[in-house]
Amino acid sequence: MDSVEVRRGTYHDSVRLMQASRTLQQAHGVEEALVAMATDLNRELLAGMGFDVGALGEAGPNDLIVAVRAADEQAVAHARDALESALVAKVQAGAGMLAPPPAHIVGSAATNATLALISVPGEHAFVEAMDALAHGLDVMVFSDNVPIAQEVLLKRTAGDLGLLVMGPDCGTAIVNGVGVGFANVVQSGPVGVVGAAGTGIQQICSLLDDAGVGVRNALGTGSHDLSTEVGGASTLQGLMALDADPSTEVVVVVSKPPAPEVAARVRAAAASCATPTVLAFLGEEGVTLEGAVSRTLEVLGRKPPAYASWPAARHDHRPGILRGLFSGGSLSSEAARLASASLGEVGRDETASGHSVVDYGEDAYTRGRAHPMIDQRLRLQRLEAAGGDPRVGVILLDVVLGHGAHPDPASELAPVVAGATGAGAAVVVSLCGTKGDPQDRDRQARLLNEAGASVWLSNAAAAGQAISLVETAGR
Repeated sequence: MDSVEVRRGTYHDSVRLMQASRTLQQAHGVEEALVAMATDLNRELLAGMGFDVGALGEAGPNDLIVAVRAADEQAVAHARDALESALVAKVQAGAGMLAPPPAHIVGSAATNATLALISVPGEHAFVEAMDALAHGLDVMVFSDNVPIAQEVLLKRTAGDLGLLVMGPDCGTAIVNGVGVGFANVVQSGPVGVVGAAGTGIQQICSLLDDAGVGVRNALGTGSHDLSTEVGGASTLQGLMALDADPSTEVVVVVSKPPAPEVAARVRAAAASCATPTVLAFLGEEGVTLEGAVSRTLEVLGRKPPAYASWPAARHDHRPGILRGLFSGGSLSSEAARLASASLGEVGRDETASGHSVVDYGEDAYTRGRAHPMIDQRLRLQRLEAAGGDPRVGVILLDVVLGHGAHPDPASELAPVVAGATGAGAAVVVSLCGTKGDPQDRDRQARLLNEAGASVWLSNAAAAGQAISLVETAGR
């Protein structure tokens, strides 16, 4: 039986709701469950799971959905009890959760801190970040969906105070060898990275680590930093800070396609640095993340290695279009640019009828739900749909490892990958991670490979193989 319940005016953060969904899914007699805010995207996900969306009525983003499919009414009741225990445990676990919060949450905790990490719903991030700056803290704003005008004001204020704002929408950083947010386990070393490209930074750090070269600082600046409005404020600050660091022997600046006038400003700043600087502006002709790593290694007097790959055992697949299903914006951007150069027009959203590469980490897909590097349910649904679509010949997706990411993504992906390859599609995986990551990178690769996927550590190489598979099948 199916049960769909709406709890009006009840809010919990997306990660907690993802955990609650898993608690319900593991309850005895439960076949499927979803606990989420009633956003448009979660309504769509609910419909894709076969639940009656009409039961939601006028529920909106501030209302909670509890949907359970179970063997019988008793199993549904048991699942609800499990949910109540999970949500009550959250309240009891935090001292003072039922009391009004202090007026300045960050400021009250700032006694011995030098860096504040802000991860709250986007509409509240500005207040907390400004509070942190007022208390003399550098700030990393993990939150997305922050208005651009607020980002400009945050970074202007930080600049006046001699502080750095990483973000909003900053997913990763390494500060003095310590990973923050989505961060891979890398050795410390002579390279400093700064950029408006979260998974771009992760790919560079991971490939460098695989080549035996460490990174001490990787400063994410947020995906909008090199826009015309923001003007590269944090990128320029980060570049100057790394140039002044005597332990940094080479700096890498990476970004998704920047505004031309901002790119020129960064180029001029890089040219003035005493430290050799490698610029990797994705979208420019011939620029790839792997290429940026190769240039970095050459500056250090080292030869780029051949990065590991796990080729698929089968090479036959049905002809058809390319469907890219990504969790990382930088990896998605690189793959889309490479694909469009060879295949022609490549759509960047789900409305595309031909080739497409979609970033499910975009703001539109993360409102009211955890990032796809944490919560894979939406991508799993899209992967299953692509595998069953006879128009789709090749599926390209990324899997990003490291602290903060899903603890075992391949365990969920492998059965769906096997279904897609069994139906005739080819699956190619860009695996971004290091041998030190907690998910066991090589085990993740083996599980996906055994399910029928080709797996590559280099995102550019993965995209290149996917493109080749589309082209050769069409001949």
